[in-house]
Amino acid sequence: MRWKFKSTPTETTVAHLKSCLGVDDVIATLLAQRGIDTFEKAKAYFRPHLGQLHDPFLMQDMDKAVARLLHAIAQNEAVMVYGDYDVDGTTSVSMLTHFLRSQGLSVTPYIPDRYAEGYGLSKQGIEAAKEKNIQCIVALDCGVKAIAQAEHAASIGIDLIICDHHTPGETLPKALAVLDPKRSDCAYPYKELCGCGVGFKLMQGIAQKQGKDVDTLSAYLDFVAVAIAADIVPITDENRALAFLGLQQIQVASRPGLKAILRDKTTGQNISDVVFGAAPRINAAGRMKHGLYAVELLLSSSEQEAANIAGEIETFNTSRKEVEQEITQEALAQIEANSEEENATSVVFSSDWHKGVIGIVASRLIEKYYRPTLVFTKAGEGVLAASARSVRGFDVYAALDACSAHIIQFGGHKYAAGVTMKESEYNAFKTAFEQHVKNTLVQEQKDPVLDVDVVLPFSSITPKLLRILKQMEPCGPENRSPVFYSESVLDNGTAKLVGKDSSHLKARFVQANSSPIDAIGFGLGTKMALLKSKKPLRIAYALEENHWQGNVSVQLRLKDIQEL
Repeated sequence: MRWKFKSTPTETTVAHLKSCLGVDDVIATLLAQRGIDTFEKAKAYFRPHLGQLHDPFLMQDMDKAVARLLHAIAQNEAVMVYGDYDVDGTTSVSMLTHFLRSQGLSVTPYIPDRYAEGYGLSKQGIEAAKEKNIQCIVALDCGVKAIAQAEHAASIGIDLIICDHHTPGETLPKALAVLDPKRSDCAYPYKELCGCGVGFKLMQGIAQKQGKDVDTLSAYLDFVAVAIAADIVPITDENRALAFLGLQQIQVASRPGLKAILRDKTTGQNISDVVFGAAPRINAAGRMKHGLYAVELLLSSSEQEAANIAGEIETFNTSRKEVEQEITQEALAQIEANSEEENATSVVFSSDWHKGVIGIVASRLIEKYYRPTLVFTKAGEGVLAASARSVRGFDVYAALDACSAHIIQFGGHKYAAGVTMKESEYNAFKTAFEQHVKNTLVQEQKDPVLDVDVVLPFSSITPKLLRILKQMEPCGPENRSPVFYSESVLDNGTAKLVGKDSSHLKARFVQANSSPIDAIGFGLGTKMALLKSKKPLRIAYALEENHWQGNVSVQLRLKDIQEL
């Protein structure tokens, strides 16, 4: 693993932050590395509030979308709220359904069947709205490329409002309104909202026109926080405020569905609690059965109902884990059998693989072979579907575009995409994709990278430091949890392997003039030999609190161990 050290801020900036904030060099450096170089920026960072949100009407077409829904409210029309089957989509649908029902509307939530309809806005969903005499559909977390579907909706008299956050194509759908901050003609100042975030801005626009303060929407922020966490969008600007306040909402007034699925995962204001507690389970509904299970869970009003649905979803999640592990082993065996260990890519296919987990399997293969990866399965007669995942710095979307002659369609972004193609094109595509990646993948993209913030002597690890680090939550992309490094450390001789397969490492490190500190390194069991060598080491880690039998202590969450 290659360590990439973040740039060191200027002495002037660090000194200014130390003076105006009363912090030490470590905190001042961490803040400056995140672009926080003034008292005002620090105040906004440490004290997020809804007043930091931008005017929703800065978003292109927001006026049209709000006017149409206010008309629906005034006329008591029926509305369909349509969303993707992943976490962002199902939370979006649940949130807007709940909000519009509170306005007195009859709302039909709709999630497409992953297998019968596929990703995005479907003709089948539009036809379902027509059968119910619904004249307005709000599509969330999808739709910005649904050209044909928008035309179909218009042809049968249905107004379509699209709330998306994916990059549009050259032509926008001819919908009544297309809300997407990534539109080239959209002046909205923050471009990194998730789909649920765009849906929240629509709600904010409606509330604003009704003369209500944005604070009246606070109860919906838990939906947005879960979506932000799961969709791995930058935790900056609006996303930081929405995630921060949404996590607070989960803690103080968690709705029954989230409470049932998070269980004991709400102990800290930590976005990873949501990522690992709620997201896989919500996703499992759409992967293994149907995304509407997740919507029903999130909309449930009683704890008993929520517990029953959560139990079913937990069963789906257990099944998902088993299927994922089985397919991963088969895919690894396929790579070895074809002697493709040294390839620039991993491209694998089996007609028996479950479509709902191939994206996870692609990520698992990258853990073994760090390179752009596609996992294909059968998607119909003569048609294959794939999930693509990439490595840091490599644009897999652009690579797919370079091989588009072999593809029916693809969509996504730089690091993840979905693909469909004719089965007859698979071998030609695999050859073309391998060659393109081989020609464009640069050396520094071939090894995993660990971003390291700042050196930290053990003597500087204090309760005050931990308190301030907690205030830097929620962390995520562009506001990563700080990774420190310490040099000239030694294991005190108590290191041991732990875990069912002995793949984890538990140790206690010592550094001159400091007390020993406990450390845990998940997946770092292979580093035991380094510790046994008794040579001085350098370690990279995050700081955390370890809660055990009522006691709280500082612990290092190891990221890597290297010989000095």
